[in-house]
Amino acid sequence: QMQPEESGGGLVQAGGSLRLSCAASGRPFTSLAIGWYRQAAGKQRELVASISSRGSPIYADSVKGRSTISRDNAKNTVYLQMNSLKPEDTAVYYCDARWLNIDYWGQGTQVTVSS
Repeated sequence: QMQPEESGGGLVQAGGSLRLSCAASGRPFTSLAIGWYRQAAGKQRELVASISSRGSPIYADSVKGRSTISRDNAKNTVYLQMNSLKPEDTAVYYCDARWLNIDYWGQGTQVTVSS
C-alpha cells in the first residue's frame, strides 16, 4: 500500500510563496504520475498541476505562470512551487499518486493565504 505524504503548507500573505512536497514510497516512483489537487471550503476538489512519470507538466489555468511542478526521482518526491499567492489559493492541497490507473491520496496540507 502506498500513502503519499504532503508537507509544506502554512499561512502566507498574499504575494508570498510556498513550496509543497509530496513524498511517495511503496511503488516504483519513476512509474508514478503525480497530481496536486486542492479543495476549498464548500467547493469541489480541483486539479492544480500534475506531472507525468516522464516529467511532463500540466497546469490549471488558475495557477499557470505562478506555479511550477517538478520531481526529484532520487528523493521520491514531487514539488509544487507556488508564487504570487492569492487569497483564492486558500485550500487543502492533496497529492495524488497514480500507479497502474489506481489513485493513492495523501491526507492533505492546508494552505491559507491572507489578504
